[in-house]
Amino acid sequence: MTPALLFILFLSMADVSMVSFLKWSFDIKLHFFPLIVLYGDIAEPKTSSRNADPCTAIGCKWPKSGRYVNVPYYISSDYSEYERNIILRGLQSFSLSTCIRLVPWKSGDRDYIYIESKDGCWSYLGRQNGGQYVSLAKNGCLYQSTVQHEVLHALGFNHEQVRSDRDTYVRILFENIEPGREFAFEKKQTNNLGTPYDFNSVMEYRNDAFSKNGKPTIVAKCNPYMKFGNAENMSANDILRINKLYECSE
Repeated sequence: MTPALLFILFLSMADVSMVSFLKWSFDIKLHFFPLIVLYGDIAEPKTSSRNADPCTAIGCKWPKSGRYVNVPYYISSDYSEYERNIILRGLQSFSLSTCIRLVPWKSGDRDYIYIESKDGCWSYLGRQNGGQYVSLAKNGCLYQSTVQHEVLHALGFNHEQVRSDRDTYVRILFENIEPGREFAFEKKQTNNLGTPYDFNSVMEYRNDAFSKNGKPTIVAKCNPYMKFGNAENMSANDILRINKLYECSE
């Protein structure tokens, strides 16, 4: 059976929502999303050769038009109205204190985020070429802080514990980390935008993240008993970093 016949057979068996998604994809001339590799909650194209340099320095910032940075989004119809409203509140929170505007996708938008309930909570790091997924699974990801966290990834921000200066503020206890999860704690050459390490950031992992034995994986040097990683909203530093990176005051 030829690939074309297989595809027609697939459409005939698909439910209405899937057909609607495919129609939407073709209407905006969307190429199929590439295969990805997940590194914790950060997705990268399987063919990616991106290195440790901050991608915002090599073209993954979203473009600014006038005073605002418009980031088009499309929310899957699989979410209920209640679930959709949680997502919308998270998206709209960016407009309260930054120049980021999450705006509904419209015909002609080439770069955009497609929010869908896939496997867990994850996002690409920075703007990709064309559509990009932000996964917010119905079971476990529908919190304002999680929506903000994954959108911040899409804007180009990495986790707090991988900052280039993290060794000044925290100790990473690799002996307590689940085998195969060490990548989530690898230090990167980040642009810290003149802001301090922030234990209240929505980008900070819990101090026992990916622990294999219940013991801490991240310890604050200023207070080894500090509990962190439970932020419910973006911190003042999260907001400041957005405004600096995207030059929101200009």
